Amino acid sequence: MSKNLSELSLRQGIIDGLFERISRTAVETGRADPKLLQQLADDFLIGSASTYGAASFYDFMKAENQGKKAYVCNGSACLCAGTQKAVHKALSRHFDSTQIGHMTCLGRCHENAAFHIDGKNYSGSDLTDIEKIIGQSQKNRDSYSVKANVELLTQEIGDLKSFYEPLIRLIDSKNLDKALEDIKSSGLRGRGGAGFPIGLKLQICRDVAADLKFIICNADEGDPGAYSDRYLLEERSHAVLQGMMIAGILVGASWGILYIRAEYPESVDQVQKAIEELQNLDLLGADIRGSGINFGFKIIKAQGAYICGEETALINSIEGQRPEVRTRPPYPTVEGLFNKPTVVNNVETLASLHYILKNGGESYRSLGTEKSSGTKLISLDSFFNVPGIVEVEMGTPLRTVIDEMGGGFRTAVKAMQIGGPLGGIVPVDKIDELTVDFESFARNGFLLGHASIVCIPEGFEMIKYLEHLFDFAQYESCGKCFPCRLGTKRGQELLEGAIVRGQKIDKQLFVDLLDTLEQGSLCAHGGGIPLPVKNALRYFSKELEPYFIHN
Repeated sequence: MSKNLSELSLRQGIIDGLFERISRTAVETGRADPKLLQQLADDFLIGSASTYGAASFYDFMKAENQGKKAYVCNGSACLCAGTQKAVHKALSRHFDSTQIGHMTCLGRCHENAAFHIDGKNYSGSDLTDIEKIIGQSQKNRDSYSVKANVELLTQEIGDLKSFYEPLIRLIDSKNLDKALEDIKSSGLRGRGGAGFPIGLKLQICRDVAADLKFIICNADEGDPGAYSDRYLLEERSHAVLQGMMIAGILVGASWGILYIRAEYPESVDQVQKAIEELQNLDLLGADIRGSGINFGFKIIKAQGAYICGEETALINSIEGQRPEVRTRPPYPTVEGLFNKPTVVNNVETLASLHYILKNGGESYRSLGTEKSSGTKLISLDSFFNVPGIVEVEMGTPLRTVIDEMGGGFRTAVKAMQIGGPLGGIVPVDKIDELTVDFESFARNGFLLGHASIVCIPEGFEMIKYLEHLFDFAQYESCGKCFPCRLGTKRGQELLEGAIVRGQKIDKQLFVDLLDTLEQGSLCAHGGGIPLPVKNALRYFSKELEPYFIHN
């Protein structure tokens, strides 16, 4: 993407940026207005192809979204639960077929039957009340079990002023070196999947001289089956905000930007409420507590694009550019949002900083394993007897999570996809070999990622699940690199042909396709989808063998 476009998108400030103005053109009809896109192009001195190319990328601004009134979740958890045909049928009694669209995972995986009407999410028994729901103004909050064997992220916030004491001490003492060393010594690694040490990321950004820097909370990591980010945004908003402020103060950033999924409308409301509460404590704005530190928050509502969970695509999105992945280097810590040094971390990573600042790096390091310190949130879907969010110390046996915290499976399950659509497919007979940490999963050929668990029941055909994964991957590809753009679609076509028309797949051709995706893709989207497929080919070879031929 052009650096010049990044500079031009900043020329009118970040309070009401290009992306938000593009989004507003679609408010009335659900589709971005071409005339207004041309006007925005003129206002920002960029080509109309840039504004149209950006708007047409997103689910909730593209032409196909025009006139949509309701949306059905098509995420992996709802698919495996088999609830969505009934949802679509129920919605069809109240809406024309042209008025019903899809959303990819509403984070209601604990009870499924998820759908969206009038800017609000619903699930479970809500399906029987659609007539009452239509036109309802009140937001719909759900409830689910929350358990922990160590409480760091799940502990109650309590009195706000007391909760923010670690941040206040940091501001007043300006002992930034000590705070950064604590974060580095804690061993905290990114919880979004990559596992990069946040202390090193903060250090790199801090060492870059610049007049403007940013902290971005990546709350658009939309792995189907993962709703731990939603839990933190809605139930522990202040932990997320304090973590962003800690990171911002340490690197010299003056803005914290929360980029929140369109599929999480309730999260936007809760975070906005928390920001207002923080303002009442006089901890935001210019010259906070006479320290010379300036810091403010900005919420950006996403418009439906899974690839924006990738940090450089997210940065392009905020700038109003088409959210395609950037080549690296330069890395965002050196040249990120608007070409300024930027730290991007996911919700759970940032929320963990409060504990470290309060209790010290060594206290955090004492939890977990040598290379995976601290705790991890895990999302359990509706196939568990006790679905919900659990927080466990890193290194906890997976068996403990499933049997003791999740109450075991409520019905027969043959495998679990752990870590989102790019995470491994773990057969149930591997449960006792795994512990919840980066190394255990990698050593066994899987990926911890977000640590969401989507169960694949005994009766669900693995070939259909793989076709679902490829369909998701090809739909959500940003299209910048051809291995991903073409390879994911070709994989979906091969699997669909085998399922629908009985066309057997050349096994060697299929393996070559996976290798090309893995080695040639620009980012982890195309590069990651082969992992679960290879897991399935290995552990479910007998079930899949009839669909393949060997040449």
